[in-house]
Amino acid sequence: MALIKSVNGKQPQIGKNCYLAENATIIGDVVFGDECSVWFNAVIRGDVHYIKIGNRVNVQDGAVIHCTYQKYPTNIGNNVSIGHNAIVHGCTIHDNVLIGMGAIVMDNCIIESNSIIAAGAVVTQHTHVASGCIYAGIPAQKIKDISQELISGEIDRIAANYVIYSGWLKE
Repeated sequence: MALIKSVNGKQPQIGKNCYLAENATIIGDVVFGDECSVWFNAVIRGDVHYIKIGNRVNVQDGAVIHCTYQKYPTNIGNNVSIGHNAIVHGCTIHDNVLIGMGAIVMDNCIIESNSIIAAGAVVTQHTHVASGCIYAGIPAQKIKDISQELISGEIDRIAANYVIYSGWLKE
């Protein structure tokens, strides 16, 4: 069973049909929707502000989700994939977003729907990523508009696959 801890009277709330890896850590004011998965060594720490996570969100191995004390919570929409070893900190991520492996999304960023943050990208504080864009690099910048093929072929596919993968481990 994952390490689930309350902090300052706030207990994580887990939605229906979620998978939490045995060594995942979920702390404090964290609320999950349904069909989410939190993978091995991932940390979701709602100790200094709240974290709200929608439906069909996967937080892959080694990822960290945190927030900024009394300043920036973290809000994550539906159908979002947070790649291996990514860091998502005090920001808002809308629906249908892929945060690539090792990417960093900093405080007060807004990532609008149907967007991709490329692997290894660093989205610096206060950046606003418009809907339908791919951002890459350090610091991350728009490299192109996203195609419908990428939305269905990558964003939707990865989110759906992680619901399937988590089912294998719940058996």
